[in-house]
Amino acid sequence: MLDGFDQGTVGHVIADAAYDSDVIRHRVKQLRAKACIRPNPTRKRKKRYSKDRYKNRNVIERFFGQIKRYRRVATRYEKKAINFTGFVWLAAFLAPCLNVLRT
Repeated sequence: MLDGFDQGTVGHVIADAAYDSDVIRHRVKQLRAKACIRPNPTRKRKKRYSKDRYKNRNVIERFFGQIKRYRRVATRYEKKAINFTGFVWLAAFLAPCLNVLRT
């Protein structure tokens, strides 16, 4: 996780409690980013996180849920990354239109 990113290119890492590990937090620190990871309930020493920032995580979760409604994106028919990226862009463009048609 977080491989391929250079220092200073990531500002914040927002993740669920499943990603609460010292290894991931150390990698975020190496990237000079801020970690907003809800502490795992089994952690002995609870780490601090921004609850307001964490609340906004659901916007991203809902976005991915919307683009996964497009079968070609969800099943990844495309083998080449450039083709798959094109369909992800197309689904991201069409996802708001899909919401308007439902109402």
